Amino acid sequence: MRGWQENNPMAKTKIISPTKQKVLLLLAGGLTLSLTRSPRRYWKMVGAIAKEWRFIERNHLRRLVSEFYRDRLVEYRDNNDGTSVVISEGGRRLLRRFDFDQIKLTPPARWDKHWRLVVFDIPEHRRAARVALREKLKELGFRELQKSVLIHPFPCQNEIDFLVEFFEIRPHVRLIEASAITNEAEWLLKFNLRK
Repeated sequence: MRGWQENNPMAKTKIISPTKQKVLLLLAGGLTLSLTRSPRRYWKMVGAIAKEWRFIERNHLRRLVSEFYRDRLVEYRDNNDGTSVVISEGGRRLLRRFDFDQIKLTPPARWDKHWRLVVFDIPEHRRAARVALREKLKELGFRELQKSVLIHPFPCQNEIDFLVEFFEIRPHVRLIEASAITNEAEWLLKFNLRK
């Protein structure tokens, strides 16, 4: 894709559909669960994983798992209860590339003096996606201009594209690039920038 930075881990992500990404992340959920130390986070993940599995049609899931096996992203393992599907090392490498924890906005050497505004109007029935998007944007360094408008000074098109595809909220999110903003001096201070 255009504009991807070389040092950005998202830049080297193999292009796979959001549904495939979600299934891979859900399969990796078992590994993630075993690594978390917080009981609250553990049960939160269990609930989220269970909800997402219900939205994936079983036949589609079987086809995806077969495709993942052909691409060496998963392995089959026999156990007492039958056969399990586990993430392979290749699958783990791919997951690390589009893992939320690895998404970062790398400041360019020189600020281009443009502001990036993420504007969203996500319906109430998608409230969880709205809350998750807002939290992730703040984690990436965005600041609230208003409740559903967040601002950042650095390029972020690819990261925003990834997030809206993952949460399946593209129709409800806009990214705006602006060359000026009122109270700019205040925002320059908040982001520790000079014009």
